[in-house]
Amino acid sequence: MLGWEFPPFISGGLGTACSGLTRGLSRMGTEILFVLPHPVPASQTSHVRLLWAGSKPHPTVGPRPGGFENVRFRALPAALAPYNRPDDEERRQAGKHRAAGSREDDPGSREAPGGHYGGDLFNQVERYAELVCELAQDEDFDVVHAHDWMTYPAGIAVALLRQKPLTVHVHSTEFDRSGVHVNQQIYDIERRGMHEAAMVIAVSKLTRHVINSRYGVAPEKVQVVYNAIDADPSPGGPLGSPPGVERDGRNVLFLGRITMQKGPEYFLAAARRVLEAMGDVRFIMAGSGDRMGRTMDLAAKLGLRERVIFTGFLRGAEVDRVFRMADLFVMPSVSEPFGLVALEAISHGVPVIVSNQSGVAEILDHALKVNFWDVEDMAGKIIAVLREPSLRAALRADAWQELSKLSWDESARRCLRVYEALVPR
Repeated sequence: MLGWEFPPFISGGLGTACSGLTRGLSRMGTEILFVLPHPVPASQTSHVRLLWAGSKPHPTVGPRPGGFENVRFRALPAALAPYNRPDDEERRQAGKHRAAGSREDDPGSREAPGGHYGGDLFNQVERYAELVCELAQDEDFDVVHAHDWMTYPAGIAVALLRQKPLTVHVHSTEFDRSGVHVNQQIYDIERRGMHEAAMVIAVSKLTRHVINSRYGVAPEKVQVVYNAIDADPSPGGPLGSPPGVERDGRNVLFLGRITMQKGPEYFLAAARRVLEAMGDVRFIMAGSGDRMGRTMDLAAKLGLRERVIFTGFLRGAEVDRVFRMADLFVMPSVSEPFGLVALEAISHGVPVIVSNQSGVAEILDHALKVNFWDVEDMAGKIIAVLREPSLRAALRADAWQELSKLSWDESARRCLRVYEALVPR
């Protein structure tokens, strides 16, 4: 199994999904070698230990408790990070604006297509593929399972080298991340990975449709395996607050990368309409991303400076605390292949509003749904949830019942059926 992030070092839902799926497969007795593209410093975590084997640059990470008994982890010295750090991107944009003397709305000041990718990323993708091939020569395995585009070249190379079937797992596509500004090089890598694979796993029907229509992959070659969650719902009181946030009113939460894909501008537009009807609501934007600066500017422009709080990137216990403070979670994504964060919100006893343009909307009947662009509808639903305690309680209880039917074990079983079809016993 090839991936580019794994808890506790994550930047989004992919690492969480890899963890849940791997744990589920391990519980079923599937032996997994999970290859990560960077060594994890032992000093930074209490449950990952690096064991260096001789002089080889391939540390083994393990053993890991809690369901990973059949999993070995190997870390390779290649740095795969799909997005530049937000402060680097903001400085780059600011420098470009100053040099050109341009305004934010000038064509010359707009973000270049594919501009949120690091310049050295493609070299690191190639380096990772080479190192994985080196590692694979001494390992025994039946199937290669590659998560998202950065690992596809490695997956293709190893499958060819060892003559093993390849499964590629599509957690998102370039159309989700970049909209109309598709990076052609990434699209080409994604398309080749999907066509070279013996089977493609999509995280939703929405993603399967994109794979079929945009990448020309035959429908019968794509299997949908939904993400899940193994957390016990805990709708208790707040455990504390991130800096700058207090629970003294009604809090509406946005949690995710602040990028085009996640629709932060629609969240703010809806917030302004809500505040016209209800003055005691606070909107929390938790996360970071390449649109952080312009989103903060937009909040000021809309007169929301006193009612919108930007927490920056949160992790671990900070995420738990912000969920426990929230009265409502809103996910206004423009294009969301799945949206695992919505399940995390429900697991914390928080009612959710999700966009119809998200995969998670396919499996949630007891969540309010909106089109991301319909800010009037979004605002109306926010107001209804905040004003009606009975609606909040019903959404919590019914969504919890839905959540109790989801598990990573079931997702793992579906993946296992894909493997068994490729490697008959």
